[in-house]
Amino acid sequence: MTPVLTFFNNKGGVGKTSLIYHLAWTYAGQGKRVVAADLDPQANLTAAFLDEDRIEKIWDRKTAGATIYECVKPLAGVGDIARPRLQRITPDLHLMPGDVALSSYEDLLSTEWPNSMGDHNLYRPMRILSAFWQVMQMAAKTAKADLVLVDIGPNLGAINRSVLLATDYVIIPLGADLFSLQGLSNLGPTLRQWKNLWQKRLDNWNSSREKAEYPDFDLPAGRMQPLGYLCQQHSVRLDRPAQAYDKWVQRIPAVYREAILGEPPVPDMRQQDDPYCLATIKHYRSLIPMAQERRKPIFKLTSADGAIGSHAGAVLDAKKDFQKLADRIMRQMTLQDPSEA
Repeated sequence: MTPVLTFFNNKGGVGKTSLIYHLAWTYAGQGKRVVAADLDPQANLTAAFLDEDRIEKIWDRKTAGATIYECVKPLAGVGDIARPRLQRITPDLHLMPGDVALSSYEDLLSTEWPNSMGDHNLYRPMRILSAFWQVMQMAAKTAKADLVLVDIGPNLGAINRSVLLATDYVIIPLGADLFSLQGLSNLGPTLRQWKNLWQKRLDNWNSSREKAEYPDFDLPAGRMQPLGYLCQQHSVRLDRPAQAYDKWVQRIPAVYREAILGEPPVPDMRQQDDPYCLATIKHYRSLIPMAQERRKPIFKLTSADGAIGSHAGAVLDAKKDFQKLADRIMRQMTLQDPSEA
């Protein structure tokens, strides 16, 4: 099965979508085949890759499998999962488009969650709850992908629960503020609870008579293995003094260990020395809107795009930064799963 990596924090505004977008391009540039999956009903990742006219055509046509919602929508009736129709960005990079209509799938997921612990008729609820994983694995097989990168919204609802149960690895982007720390504190216990509850459902399925009737029905393990966190650089918010930034950023290592890993904090561990901090993400200032306007990653901007003078140097720095981060993430995944080495 192709590994699934999800970037998630239940506090928004931490640069999550931009990270996924740039890492997808980085991995594709390294020769890895990537599927970027947009499972956020706001569809911001889709908007980063595709222009509005193209998105409108995809949404208006409602072709089976054209978006993540069109893949799972048949499950709300008498149908089954539709095979995903990916958008080819480059030969090594494919997009599974998001859909604002995906939010309507939340109720079905909520209804089938308790039904998956019944004594019989378990196939339908388990099929529905694992649908995102099924679709992502189909997409990965179609694209011959080495990795699936997933974007989801900032909440702890039923959609995100199913996406995270489909996830092998989780990275948590953070801002240096009270709200990010509180989100981090809430996230750890919730992930552990979901993981335990999913294991009970897997056990229930494996001990059911129905399992023998569906020998080819695979289910996600619900690993949700934390790989670490990413922290925004101070000047993302220029109105905040450095002292206030430092106050919150230096609390992250302890909260991450306690909330996410269930470990005691390391005394006097600073964020810049924390091995769980994968990177400090720079703000890149005016390069971000420049890249968004041209619908390309920062490190692909050229002088024709306006990246001249100091901007040209920042473009080169961005390329090095994202390559370094991409390599570190891959090393962490290998450490967590030696069989990938």
